Amino acid sequence: MGEPGIRRGGLRPGDDRESLYGPPVEAVNAMPAGVRAEWEPLRKVAVHRPGIEMFFGLLEPYAALYERAFSRYEARREHDALVRALHEEFGVRVLRLKETILDAADSDPAVRRRLVDWAYETVTLRGGRREVAEARRSMEQNADALDSLHFFTLLLLNPVIEVGRGDTGDGVDVRVPGQEPLANLYFMRDQQAVTARGLVVGRPAKRQRLREPGITRFLWDILGIPVAGTVEGPGTFEGGDFMPMGTFALVGTGDRTNPAGVSQFLDFDPGFDEIGVVHQPGHPLIPGDRPDPMVDMHLDTYFNVAGSGVVIGSEVLLRRARVDIYHRTGEGYVRSGETVSLDDYIRSKGFAVIDLSILEQLSYAANILCIRDGSILAVEGERVMQTVLLNLERKAARDPHRYGRLLRHAEEDYRRIRAAGRFFPHRKEFSRHGIDLRPLHLENLTGGYGGPHCMTCVLERG
Repeated sequence: MGEPGIRRGGLRPGDDRESLYGPPVEAVNAMPAGVRAEWEPLRKVAVHRPGIEMFFGLLEPYAALYERAFSRYEARREHDALVRALHEEFGVRVLRLKETILDAADSDPAVRRRLVDWAYETVTLRGGRREVAEARRSMEQNADALDSLHFFTLLLLNPVIEVGRGDTGDGVDVRVPGQEPLANLYFMRDQQAVTARGLVVGRPAKRQRLREPGITRFLWDILGIPVAGTVEGPGTFEGGDFMPMGTFALVGTGDRTNPAGVSQFLDFDPGFDEIGVVHQPGHPLIPGDRPDPMVDMHLDTYFNVAGSGVVIGSEVLLRRARVDIYHRTGEGYVRSGETVSLDDYIRSKGFAVIDLSILEQLSYAANILCIRDGSILAVEGERVMQTVLLNLERKAARDPHRYGRLLRHAEEDYRRIRAAGRFFPHRKEFSRHGIDLRPLHLENLTGGYGGPHCMTCVLERG
């Protein structure tokens, strides 16, 4: 039975009709999760449509780890288009984080109780001892009257509530002075990695994202997805740094995934004969004394897979990225002692490389999502390039030493690309390699620093 006053399958209090997109999610038990290669047919993904947490993130985009300001309304419309393309055009089963959790909470009292208890643990109450105790008691008494979305929103916003006795009468003043919203939750790639041996729960490097794996882990529990391992501190590990490639896999390390996280990940035995640990390269157009790790924060921001024999990436960065090679043995993964560039390594595996310009890489061209061998979702590049250039101009005006050379090179790229009339992904190289394209307009969603690969947690291929 659902909670009183909640019509299952319809609108909940506080929902809007736009948020209820796609088919309903049926109950799932012991759902498998496994991925061996990026080019195998995509079967299941999990996503999160950005909600109120994005509003708070946009109040100060940089502090929220966003690249720039953008329209929240249009970002949500773009996310709907991404989901429609996956489900309606390609037949991919799309599981929605919020809706799946709320459906489970409304139908299973144990899930509802867990959600309520966790949400109330998340809320911080401040004030006098008496006022805090009264507020806590009131919260508990009101729990049955509140819909499940109320408690899910508490998890998203992590409010700090100040309570105090009013100046007149018996009223109580309530203020919410600060929050740490999960503004990046819609980047569902990063909280975990799905390997050939199952799902590994990650640990984000940035404070703003640390609570995200708790919510996604809640989803995996509801879906019955077993967890092969959980990265713990001091390790950090984010799914955008993992790329399964058949008999081998790549794991990026740098600003978001540290060596301790990589070590733990390898200890979980992800199921590949060989692992290439890729060291995040510094950008050659940004001075070494003022690096900006955000320009290539994850492996999938400068390297990705278009098919079983084709990858795309910024060769400038692929040549600078060093790869340590590990082989799987009966005692775990052992480093071979060999170190090569990512460009040499991937070519030695028989892959052709489609090179991206500096501006294309900055504009999320590498963040494609392979639907099946030789078929990809990609960011429609022209408008994104324009917004990226505008943002880069502002950064260079504030800090010319750090961003001046990068801006000049990006502007030259734009002039050359515009003169040729072939904005990404409409390039001849894709046709020559037999790659089918489905461009997506993501001018706003990419403002959070990611494209379709970052926005999807792939649960099953094959």
